[in-house]
Amino acid sequence: MNTKTKSGFAAIVGKPNVGKSSLLNALLGEKIAIVSSRPQTTRTRILGVLTDGDCQFCFLDTPGFHKPKTKLSGHMNRVVESSIGEVDLILFLVEPEGELNEQEMTLIEDFKAKKLPVILVINKIDLVPREKVLSRIGALTPLYPFTAVVPVSVTGRDGVGLVLEELKKACPEGPFYFPEDTLTDQPERTIAGEIIREKILRNMRDEVPHGTAVTIEKMRERETNPDILDIEATIYCERESHKGMIIGKGGAMLKKIASEARHDLENFLDTRVNLKCWVKVKNDWRNDESAIKAVGLQYDEES
Repeated sequence: MNTKTKSGFAAIVGKPNVGKSSLLNALLGEKIAIVSSRPQTTRTRILGVLTDGDCQFCFLDTPGFHKPKTKLSGHMNRVVESSIGEVDLILFLVEPEGELNEQEMTLIEDFKAKKLPVILVINKIDLVPREKVLSRIGALTPLYPFTAVVPVSVTGRDGVGLVLEELKKACPEGPFYFPEDTLTDQPERTIAGEIIREKILRNMRDEVPHGTAVTIEKMRERETNPDILDIEATIYCERESHKGMIIGKGGAMLKKIASEARHDLENFLDTRVNLKCWVKVKNDWRNDESAIKAVGLQYDEES
């Protein structure tokens, strides 16, 4: 007798910097989404695939839902809104204390309108006393009929297994959408660009990182040595002064960014990598539709 399989699409949503990408990486056991302490790290909708026994989960790690300040921010919010309408269930991540902001309340209203099963995940429980976590659960559960409430510490991997158990309970019957060994639908070029951008976020000052984008111009095995992958990347920034800061004195900052990125790229791609990075200026590109398209960040709402 054939075993029935279960499969479903799950969106990971919440405000910026609440731990969505970290949760995705923890569930997959692999790093495919970049992680930074800075808000709005994720710009694209990354699909991660986890096959566990007879269940296959297709996770959408969405950008943090926030009040848009640029055209790019508006695109990011529309990614979140469209993701909610396309999935079978939702993981809603929140902080362990504090009032829900306007954007989080808007997400709850969207849940009500679409009547989807929502698992409430309270992250960063390692930062507050247990009593506050219990109080948080009591305050949030009346807002929506959540399928389950799971307190977690993603960085400590505490509770991640419980999230997976609740996902299995809520996952509908259906065929697998991807081969069992699939990790993500994102092209290697996209992941490579995001890895480089993560190193910019982690190394640069506040005013620079969110004005940067990375495109991969070349990614191919070296003809004379197939064991080496040559990657050429362009880092776009918004001002000449930012270009100077990214390059750094004597090129030191750019070398540091490239070295850290190369290390992660070699681990992810399981091959030796020769990485070359250039820095170019596109003035105020986050408010320029054509520039957004040029750096590969245009989101087609109908796709």
